[in-house]
Order: sequence, then C-alpha cells, then structure tokens
Amino acid sequence: MDMDATRKLLLLARRPHDLDTLVIAGVLGQALEAGRAPLIRGLAEARFQRLINEYFVDLALENHASECDRGDDEFEDLLQLLLDHRSHPNETSAWLAYAVASAAMGENHLWQDMGLPSRRHLSNFMISRFGSLAARNTGDMKWKKFFYRQMCERAGVPICKSPHCADCCDYAVCFGPEDDGGPA
Repeated sequence: MDMDATRKLLLLARRPHDLDTLVIAGVLGQALEAGRAPLIRGLAEARFQRLINEYFVDLALENHASECDRGDDEFEDLLQLLLDHRSHPNETSAWLAYAVASAAMGENHLWQDMGLPSRRHLSNFMISRFGSLAARNTGDMKWKKFFYRQMCERAGVPICKSPHCADCCDYAVCFGPEDDGGPA
C-alpha cells in the first residue's frame, strides 16, 4: 500500500462508516505509510489476523509482530490503562486498546497518529470504547497529555507544576488547539 493506505483499507472494510473501523484502518494506514512494524504493537499474528478478518474483506496483511515487540514500559502502562477502562471487556475492545496504545507512541496529536479526520472523532471514539477513562478528561485535555497524566497518577508520580491546571504555565500546551499538526 502507498500514500493513501487508510483510504485503500476503507475500500476493503466490512463497515467502512463505523468509527471502530475508521480507527483500525487509520492506525494500520499510518503504520503502513511510515513503514512501521509491527503495525499494531503487542498483537500476536493470530490475534492480528482475527482483527483483519473481522474488519476487512479479502485483505492479506501481516502484523510482523515478534515476542520482543512489547517490552516498552510506556507502551505497556498505556495499554493496561486502556484495557482497564474498556466499556466492553471483549476481544474487539482489546484490539482497539492495542491500536490506540500503538498510535500513541507516534509524534503527532493522537487523532493524527490514528489517521482520524479530527479530534472530535477521537473523543467520540474514546467516549464509546473507553467511557470511564474519557469521563475523567473533564477539561478536554489533549488525549496524549491526559493519558500520561493518568499513568503518572496511577504510579503515584506527581507531574503537575501547579495544584490546578488553570494556574499552570503549561495550560496552553495541554489544552490548546490541535489543528496545527504539531506534537501532542
């Protein structure tokens, strides 16, 4: 697949207008365009093939995963956070958690690293699939910033420069607009 991998994946999708499908196609498309392997970190090939068969028709695609692909504490911590907050504790939600955690290791805003058209799509997806976690993002903090704040809170590591976000000198970094294409 080349430059428009997400669009090509959506042409093979069973439910191309479904938000979950858009997420999976976007994460895979971004990974394919960047030449990253595995396409979704931490998913063994058999699980990845079940995901592909669920979302796409006649798509031959390998994850190129190995036993060494997880191991990154940051990835593992984020994956566990997402798994713990699945709205439905099933295999589909697990695949989506792996996809989000994989995309979150990218360098742009999360919605961009997931190949989504807007941050609103990401927020709607988070509310639908990780509702208890999304409910904690009461100030509409940028998702990657929010994830790291949640992981630090879980680990008992204080990260805030101020007792209240509104008083912090980094407020614009955490809550500012995301349409500039810069880092999240």
